[in-house]
Amino acid sequence: MKIKENLPEGKQTVLGLYVTAKEAYEKWKENTEKIKIIDVRTPEEFIFVGYPEMAWKIPVGTQSYVWDAENEKFPMCLLTDFVSRVKEIAKPTDTIMVTCRSGGRSTIAVNLLAKEGFTQVYNVIDGVEGDLVDDETSVFHGQRLKNGWKNSGCPWTYKLTPDKLILPQ
Repeated sequence: MKIKENLPEGKQTVLGLYVTAKEAYEKWKENTEKIKIIDVRTPEEFIFVGYPEMAWKIPVGTQSYVWDAENEKFPMCLLTDFVSRVKEIAKPTDTIMVTCRSGGRSTIAVNLLAKEGFTQVYNVIDGVEGDLVDDETSVFHGQRLKNGWKNSGCPWTYKLTPDKLILPQ
C-alpha cells in the first residue's frame, strides 16, 4: 500500500510506503520467506506487552529515565547502531514491515533505513497497540484499543524468542 488518507505527519516517512497491522500480516503470509516484520520497540515492551510472533525484535531506541518536565515524559534515546543491527538480517532491497507501539518510532526507523539505502520499507501505521480511542463517552477513551496488531486479530505472543532478538552491543 502507498498513501493513507489523513496520515498524521508523525507517521509519514520519506519512502511513503504504509500498511496497517492487518495489511502487514496479510502481506507477510503471502511470502513468509521474503518479507520481514521488524518490531522496533524496547525489550520491556516485548516482554510486558507482547509482540507479533514472527517479528524480529530490533529496538530503535532505549527508554531514558530522566524526566522531561517540558514535555511531561521520559524521552526515548535513539540507538546509533540500529541500522547495522537490521543489516544482520536484511538487505537494502528486502521488503520490511516496521512496527512499534503506534507508528511513531517505526517512522523514525523507516527513515533511518531509507537514509542507508533501504528502498522497500513500510511503516505499520497503527503499530502493535494501535491508536487511542478518541470517543469521550467510551470507558476506553485514551486507551490504545482502536486498531493495531493486537486489536486486529493478528497473531502475537508474550513468549520471548531470543533467536529473533537483536539488541545493541
